[in-house]
Amino acid sequence: MKLNLKRPIVFFDLETTGTDISKDRIVEISVLKVMPDGEEILKTRKINPGIPIPLESSLIHKIYDEDVKDCPPFKQVARDLDQFLKGCDLGGYNLLRFDIPLLAEEFLRCDIDFDIENRNVVDACRIFHQMEKRTLSAAYKFYCDKSLENAHSAEADTVATYHILMAQLDRYQNTPVEVTEGVEEYPVQNDMEQLHKFTVQKTADLSGRIVYNNSGQEVFNFGKYKNVSVEEVLQKEPSYYDWMMKGDFPLHTKKVLTRIRLRNVQLS
Repeated sequence: MKLNLKRPIVFFDLETTGTDISKDRIVEISVLKVMPDGEEILKTRKINPGIPIPLESSLIHKIYDEDVKDCPPFKQVARDLDQFLKGCDLGGYNLLRFDIPLLAEEFLRCDIDFDIENRNVVDACRIFHQMEKRTLSAAYKFYCDKSLENAHSAEADTVATYHILMAQLDRYQNTPVEVTEGVEEYPVQNDMEQLHKFTVQKTADLSGRIVYNNSGQEVFNFGKYKNVSVEEVLQKEPSYYDWMMKGDFPLHTKKVLTRIRLRNVQLS
């Protein structure tokens, strides 16, 4: 099967120093650009994170400080990577919860505003969990009937994700899903916009600290003001903005918070 693409889609995977979006850094990135005509461009690069790689992380992805000491820092490759991604949809495995937010943080540190607003995002993990409920290695075995060699290397995981999505399209394109009682749809189609709608959960910021309620309002998704309108909190307790801006929150969360605050100032 060939993906039905209106524009290129880039599958990518990150190996990192850890799982904290605000603090951790990329140590390896692999990108696989699939063109509408079927051409595939695969690139993999190790990155010097500028901080020590914890042993517990190295034991997972097999990348140690010695392996990246002579590699470029992210800021040295950021512009080229941003250009490579421009005009492309994005695909990956669990990229909505981790890879995209962390990549956005790395870009923001380089003063590059990485945005997914006008892209389709296809998360094979979300399709897998909603249709079968299971890890990347298990998904690869289930859909492709192969064992995933070199799991937790960025390149192996990236290529496996691409093959998983292709197999998912084969398996589920004629499988209905009940979206509301008595109403069925066929959400897994060879169409990036349809897959985007099926796999993306709408959040205001990339890490999910601020989400939209049923009325389309931005609300906090954590802490004492969970499910409370951001605008309402900022009006009633202006110091909450300062607390968040000084706190250990992702840069993208702070950017969205500031945008909401400035929007209210302009309206007042």
